Amino acid sequence: MLSDLFLTITHGSPALLGLAGGLVIALLNMIGALLVFIWRKPSDKVLDIGLGIAAGIMLTASYTSLILPGIAYGGIGAVIIGIVIGALVLIAADKWVPHLHIIKGREGQGAKSSSLKAVWLFIIAITIHNMPEGLAVGVGFGSGDLGNAIPLMLAIGIQNIPEGFAVAVSAIKAGMGNYTYASIAGIRAGLVEIPLAVFGALAVQFARPILPYAMGFAAGAMLYVISNEIIPETHRKGHHQLATIGSLAGVVVMLYLDMALV
Repeated sequence: MLSDLFLTITHGSPALLGLAGGLVIALLNMIGALLVFIWRKPSDKVLDIGLGIAAGIMLTASYTSLILPGIAYGGIGAVIIGIVIGALVLIAADKWVPHLHIIKGREGQGAKSSSLKAVWLFIIAITIHNMPEGLAVGVGFGSGDLGNAIPLMLAIGIQNIPEGFAVAVSAIKAGMGNYTYASIAGIRAGLVEIPLAVFGALAVQFARPILPYAMGFAAGAMLYVISNEIIPETHRKGHHQLATIGSLAGVVVMLYLDMALV
């Protein structure tokens, strides 16, 4: 069992569990980014299907591994408050932090400033995108419920593969460097998931009452990313039906993981 393996490696330490979970999802993100060396010119259709799968996995994981367990721990009110705060934080980040969306271009106060190069705006955008995922994994392990935490980690890790690949390909298409630099950009953006996973695990350990709020927060932030960035990205080039099928496949994958690893 994966739960036994994680407990053996980490000795049950919340910080080490969060670190292990963060390393796993960052590693899978790295694998996705490195795929650009093997598959150099994937079609937009393939990328949209992959992102659709990622959206379906994230959407289901938000409910099965964060919202529903959060309600069980602290009631629906705490989780709803967390969801609202998580979404508001991402909205604020979109508004105030200068960054470069794959779809909409430059956004945020000061995004048109010449002092910030496009490549850094792009990396900041992907970093903002990945932050809720690392936090979600950390909160999951910090809860002590490995039956939910491990499927959540695997789900986010699996969806990190097409995401990391899409980031690297998008960086190349945007003229942000060669294949090596593009893969490094994808890997670097995913590294933020590691410290946030540790932070999430420790935060709920030191302040146990915040656990349902933290689970709602992570879910709200992830749901915002899905709706604001991933789904629009998969629909903008006319591949919405295939992307939707991909999303449904992602839902099935996450539901299977959630049941098979209980």
